[in-house]
Amino acid sequence: MRWRVAVGSSSFAAENDSPLRRLGDAGADIVPNVLGRRLTEDEIIGHLEGVDGLLAGLEPLNRHVLESAPKLKAIARVGIGMDNVDLEAAEELGIRVSNTPDEPAAAVAEMTLAALLSLARGIVVANSDLHAGRWNKGIGRSIAELCVLIVGYGRIGAEVAALLKRFGAKILVADPFVEDSRRIPDYAWVQLDEGLRVVDAVTLHANATGVLLSKDQFSLMKDGALVLNSARGHLIDEDALIDALGTGKIRGAWLDVFWEEPYHGRLLAHDNVLLTPHISTYTRGCRRTMECAAVENLLRDLDKAREGSREGRIAGRGDQ
Repeated sequence: MRWRVAVGSSSFAAENDSPLRRLGDAGADIVPNVLGRRLTEDEIIGHLEGVDGLLAGLEPLNRHVLESAPKLKAIARVGIGMDNVDLEAAEELGIRVSNTPDEPAAAVAEMTLAALLSLARGIVVANSDLHAGRWNKGIGRSIAELCVLIVGYGRIGAEVAALLKRFGAKILVADPFVEDSRRIPDYAWVQLDEGLRVVDAVTLHANATGVLLSKDQFSLMKDGALVLNSARGHLIDEDALIDALGTGKIRGAWLDVFWEEPYHGRLLAHDNVLLTPHISTYTRGCRRTMECAAVENLLRDLDKAREGSREGRIAGRGDQ
């Protein structure tokens, strides 16, 4: 029996075709994402017609979509977050769901460090000034001078904390769900609002559904603080962030995730905001390992579907 596998992820195997070769060796017929971008609801419904498995990106996989794909047996998310997948509907429909929670941690942590260095040293503004013909030699701060709040201590948050600790930063962590056995004594474990009052920078790595930084939270922070977000766009109130940037309460920000993607919002007008198009996992090594892991997850779950197994329908879920 040959499986029919659709690719939803817009950049799947763009740098290395080994995931596609693995699918071919396993006897799968591949339906590529020929649009090269995130698919809309109507587009993913058409894309899933007659499909057994999906290598998912961030396309909407809600109940309506899943109910429109009666042959679909397995979804393998290329990445960590599964906010775009209706897990309850998948469970009810007998669709196995997996993700790749381990592979992205190092790449996202590295990108977070790069962004913090850029903001703390004023590289973003200095670059803009010099391109505009202004020779302004601003004074920045080293990582060792900073007190940094890590919000969310999953795989990525823990990796970010370890990197910043090696650079000499003082680390605070806000995550009420961390077991005592994982609480490293070198870090200060705090409530979110408590930590916001004292830090120079806050970086978000939480798997949360609501807003974490709104007007009230920004008002607690020291003037000139930095904000970084590589987790989920909705964790920050955009209007409140723009107001805080305008008053100087927030001196700079980095966003790799947005309320709507592609992003065309008001932050484009702020030269003290570093904006990247959701590329924290976009290193060759990270993409290859994530994509290969997703392929193995999908083939495993399709084999289980063939065997009629009723166990382990949602597997591999992890946090930030």
